[in-house]
Amino acid sequence: MTKIEKTIEWIKQGETEGFSRMIDQTIIPYEYKKVDIKTTKDMYDAIKTMIVRGAPAIGIAGAHGVVLAAIENKESTDFCSDVKKQADYVNSSRPTAVNLHWAIQKQLEVVEKNKDKSNDEIIKLLIENAIKLEDEDIEINKKIGEYGASIVPKGATIQTHCNAGALATVGYGTALGVVRSAFEKDKTIKVFADETRPRGQGARLTTYELTRDGIDTTLITDGMSAYFMNKGMIDVVIVGADRIALNGDSANKIGTYMLAIAAKYHNIPFYIAAPKSTIDPNIKTGDEIVIELRNKEEVTIINDKPICTDKVNVINPGFDVTPAELITGIITEYGIFKPDEIHKLFEK
Repeated sequence: MTKIEKTIEWIKQGETEGFSRMIDQTIIPYEYKKVDIKTTKDMYDAIKTMIVRGAPAIGIAGAHGVVLAAIENKESTDFCSDVKKQADYVNSSRPTAVNLHWAIQKQLEVVEKNKDKSNDEIIKLLIENAIKLEDEDIEINKKIGEYGASIVPKGATIQTHCNAGALATVGYGTALGVVRSAFEKDKTIKVFADETRPRGQGARLTTYELTRDGIDTTLITDGMSAYFMNKGMIDVVIVGADRIALNGDSANKIGTYMLAIAAKYHNIPFYIAAPKSTIDPNIKTGDEIVIELRNKEEVTIINDKPICTDKVNVINPGFDVTPAELITGIITEYGIFKPDEIHKLFEK
């Protein structure tokens, strides 16, 4: 197996010290560089400003954030309580992606189970668990890719939305993991990537990843999808997710719902690719998913210049929810499920 360069990883400096190193996704494709995050404040900002983005990658960032909180409070006499307070702070950076909450809770479980141990011993265990979660993410993505490749017809053109690739995870990707696995078996597959306004993750990140891998990729604007579907140029749509309700309703980057409607009208299969950790067993439907509202400048400013009058009103939801009835299947590391079947993943 080829070693994958991690897009986010914990850099150890001894057993109880270190920092988080991640690719700065805000400057791709102009520049490719990694930044070091050494405080919980910096981690909050990195998640909030989307230096790190993508549900699985945000989850790992959250796990690292708990380690940083523990290191900052290593001399505290109320260690567990202080770590939890700062973990809650990191968790508040983005409300929609459930992986952030999931990974932070995994780390807080480590703290709770070992609260009778010394602060240094707990920090060591948190670092070990964070690295374990990183490695597991790559293996999970590869399994998602293997299962997903089975639904991609030979010579297919796949449409994607946003970026659910290596940059959105620790490595390999969810939706793009399916693309990569399919491409390993069939070099004739192609991808249509829509730009994904307002932040352009499809244009900036997805095309960057896929063209580097030698995959035939065409960039289109968000409004062009139905046109190409009508022309018979799209065979299957595969996207990621940030939170999935127990009935299969799926929150993903804004514009996904519109894409799913177009796919349904044109009888094109529409799949979600996401790990089990993105499924929230605590919510029954997508109506319970909190949608993050982001600042208006993401819509009104391009290349540091306004594209509209400053008197116009702007509403900028970061996500929308695609109803389960528009989803053909949900591709996980445990197999492919119909939306109304994913509850089985939580049944003993």
